[in-house]
This record gives sequence, structure tokens and C-alpha cells, in this order.
Amino acid sequence: MASLSLRGIYKKYPGGVVAVSDVNLEIRDKEFIVLVGPSGCGKSTTLRMIAGLEEISEGELYIGDRLVNDIAPKDRDIAMVFQNYALYPHMTVFDNMAFGLKLRKVPKDEIARKVEEAARILDLTPLLNRKPKAMSGGQRQRVALGRAIVRNPQVFLLDEPLSNLDAKLRAQMRTEISLLHKRLGTTFIYVTHDQTEAMTMGDRIVVMKGGYVQQIDSPQNLYETPCNKFVAGFLGSPQMNFIDAVLTYRSDIQKYAVVFGSEDTKVSRGIKSEVILPDSKVTPDLEHYIDKEVILGIRPENVHDEPQYLANATTGIVKCEVEITELMGAETYLYLDFQGVKLTARVSPKSTARPQDEIDVVFDAEKIHLFDKETEKTIIN
Repeated sequence: MASLSLRGIYKKYPGGVVAVSDVNLEIRDKEFIVLVGPSGCGKSTTLRMIAGLEEISEGELYIGDRLVNDIAPKDRDIAMVFQNYALYPHMTVFDNMAFGLKLRKVPKDEIARKVEEAARILDLTPLLNRKPKAMSGGQRQRVALGRAIVRNPQVFLLDEPLSNLDAKLRAQMRTEISLLHKRLGTTFIYVTHDQTEAMTMGDRIVVMKGGYVQQIDSPQNLYETPCNKFVAGFLGSPQMNFIDAVLTYRSDIQKYAVVFGSEDTKVSRGIKSEVILPDSKVTPDLEHYIDKEVILGIRPENVHDEPQYLANATTGIVKCEVEITELMGAETYLYLDFQGVKLTARVSPKSTARPQDEIDVVFDAEKIHLFDKETEKTIIN
């Protein structure tokens, strides 16, 4: 069993700096879990505490049923893959992969068998006699993975292993690591600042900010039901649009409405916009926010400029100016200006919108999010 349990974990440095605060996390056996967040959020520090490379200031860490706070890294039955590969430049691929086993006095024939098996899994067999300098970044990263595989650890820890690779190779290695996880059937804990890696690889994602865990959930649930504005804005590319708004109650139609924009004639296109909330979005909490400022969130794919949406829209129509268009092949990104607020729409490649055009777009009322203006916690998803 390679389940992990982090219970009230803190990392405090001299001078009162708290890098990680009260992390509580249960990681299931064979789970692929991703720690994600911006630089300095505490994700790598958390990983290094699991590895034993950083001392835990407070809290308890269990691997299986064993408390490992005071157990040396080499005795925790884990393997770590680093961002910079950490290969020995004077050694061949075979010797790099075998090095850890030689230190453990593993018999030579068993070392050869384990290295050859890992090389076969990672497609490194033709490269076993090469040295790292004669290899590409992707090949070196596979050697680093191979060095971890031969140890047959209970837990793999991967600290931003793809950040030194180019975009195409990163996408390829994402797939390879996911397949490797399925093949090995081992617990993987993966740290990245790249939300695309997190969304595509993890069974569950741990979103961190400022040393605190913000939310733990499956990629789809995090995307659709973020617990606060930070999580909503961090996951998704392009990121969610945010607009300052006011929640009102329309007694004439007995519906809640989110109103934003200005009627001031001095403001370019000074027209108020309104999204009437469908019944599916109404919760008892909304009553507390009537006539209060809120933040409206809408993802770019839910902002439409297609004629069929505009023809059928009864709410959520917003007048904007197109600043930039980016044709991405299968879709087009429109970068819009709404009364000084920058918005992004992800629309059909057939869109006829061009820079400097004034256009109407429609916000899909079923897909909007509302956040508390002060706490930034989610009101409705």
C-alpha cells in the first residue's frame, strides 16, 4: 500500500516565514495527484517535505500506516524526479540508471535486469551506452524517470519535470508520464505551475496559493465548480473573465439579475448590461447579496458572437469593441474591450469580427459564476 496522509503540515523558516500552512491531504494508493499553483505557493516545499528533503515544522506525515516525520529520505521508499534531471555527466545512461541500485549493493545481474526493463518501458534501449550530453532534453528526462523506476518505489515524486522542455516535447512527455503511471500502478505526486499539465494528468488536483490549499478536487469539478475567484482564474486557458457587477432583484419579472457597466455618456458605449439568472442558478444565499457589489465570472467559451446566439438572446447581451483577433485553427480568440474591462471570447473560426469592430456578444446565463466582492468566495457556480 502506498497511500499518503498529510495531517496539519506546516513549514516554518527562521524569521517567521511560513511557507506551508495547515496542509491536510489524503492521497489514495495508485492515485495520480497534482499540486499546482503560482511560484512561491508552497507546492515544491510540500513535495520536499514528503521526500524528507525538508523538515516538517508541525504536523504528521504517514506513508501507508507508517509515521515518517523522522525517517531519512532513503528509508521512505520513494523516488524523486527533479526539474533539472540531476544526471551524472561522466556516466552512461546505463550507469546513471543503475547508480542508486549499486549503492544499495544490489547484485549485478539484478541491476542489469531492472535497468533493461526500465529502458524498454521508456524506449531508451538504443541509448544505454550514451552520455547525457549526447542526448536531447526529452531523452534526459526519460533517463531521470528510468533511474526512479528501477528502484520500484512505493511513491513517485515529480517536481516540475517538464518545465525545461519545449512545448511540443512537453505535450508528448505529458502523455508518456500518464501512460507510465498506468503501467506501473504506483502512487504519483506531481508538482507543476502549468495548469494544462494539472488538468490533463491528475486524478485529483490540489490548488495552492500563499502556502494554503485552496481546493482539492477532480479536474472537471475544479473547472466547473471553483470554490473561489483564485481557483476559477487559475484553471482554464484563456482564463475566466471577471467583471465588477451588482446583484439586483427584478420584482417585475420576479428574477435575480446581475447588472454591470455604466450608463454614463462619457464612457465609451455607456450602456448597462444585464444577465437575468436562470432558475437553475438561484440559491437561498442570493437574498443576502441583493443590491450589493459582486464579481461576475464567465469563461471565454461561454461568450458568443455567433448570429444564432444573438438572434435568440433575451439577456446577457454586451456591447464591446474588438481589440485583437487570434485565429487558432479550430477556434478564434477575440480580445474585447467592454467600457475599459478586458474580456476574452473563444468563438468559431468562422467569426467575422475584426479589430476596431463594435460587436454584440452574449454571455451564456447558464454558465456564469458569481463571487463575493470582499472574500472572493464563490456565491454561485
